[in-house]
Amino acid sequence: MRCATGQNQTSSMKTYNWAILGCGKIAEKFSSDLKLLKNAKLYAASSRNLERAKGFAEEHGYEIAYGSYLEMVQDPKVDVVYIATPHSHHMEHSILCLEHKKAVLCEKALALNSREVEAMIEASRENNTFLMEAFWTIFQPKFKKVLELTSDPDLGQLKFVKSDFMFNPEVDPDKRLYNIELGAGSLLDIGIYPLFRSLVLLGKPTAMKTMPRLLPSGVEESIFMLFEYENGSMAALTSSFAASSKNETELCFEHGYIKFERDHDIPIFLGKNGVEQTVKVDAGEGMGYELEAAHVMDCLDKGITESPTLPLSFSLELMNLMDAVRKDAGIVFPGRD
Repeated sequence: MRCATGQNQTSSMKTYNWAILGCGKIAEKFSSDLKLLKNAKLYAASSRNLERAKGFAEEHGYEIAYGSYLEMVQDPKVDVVYIATPHSHHMEHSILCLEHKKAVLCEKALALNSREVEAMIEASRENNTFLMEAFWTIFQPKFKKVLELTSDPDLGQLKFVKSDFMFNPEVDPDKRLYNIELGAGSLLDIGIYPLFRSLVLLGKPTAMKTMPRLLPSGVEESIFMLFEYENGSMAALTSSFAASSKNETELCFEHGYIKFERDHDIPIFLGKNGVEQTVKVDAGEGMGYELEAAHVMDCLDKGITESPTLPLSFSLELMNLMDAVRKDAGIVFPGRD
């Protein structure tokens, strides 16, 4: 299975009123990039706390603030909702929006497990309303260039994928990253990126072994994943809140390699025929969130309820893979698995 990354995107003609559901850090970044799109109007900010919603709206330029998610989705002027709450609430909040006919761009991971993702997909189809996972990587010029480079026949077969994502945040059991009730752990928050790359590049593994570090609370702080594929290729993937890294991915082919880091300003390194060259890519004006938002509006212009670039079937396949990893590693979300 592959995402249709090569499709061209057209610029939307209609102006869409965007609403933010959940006023945290990722919502701040998204809002900053949303301002770059002429056809996107920063309309509503919503939180369970009205004062927080008002502060967010004032700081980022939204017209109206809501202290209730239900009030926000009942506003007929809202066209699209960006869901930026913890993983544990994605299903609930997405379905709320979909049942009120609001298009949804929901932060990754799309939910806690595949059962919840299936419920979200069903709600999207029953209400004939757009739903997409906010997996910005697939829209990034750098990643699209990487995929283009992998098609070079001179490289031969892709034999090994090495990919990691690590950072060392403050340990706070009350906050999202370490609160098991909110879907904590490195896997759903950042491990999903190496998993995404392996799924796009190599497909579904035929065998896996995992090595997690579980805290006494049950939160997975770090995990190592080793995948094997039917064609003999392998992947070694790591995510961690216990250490920092360059967040690098290396693709090892029979006759060369491709190395790239998460940082958009660092070039891609291509090794072929014993020579390494750098490939620079223009990352654009924003951080990259504007690209996924532009794609959503393009889909809405076309009257479609599912992205051809990032279809819901891919999001479900990715979640199925994460479920398999969690099962092998013994990672459990109490009351949700």
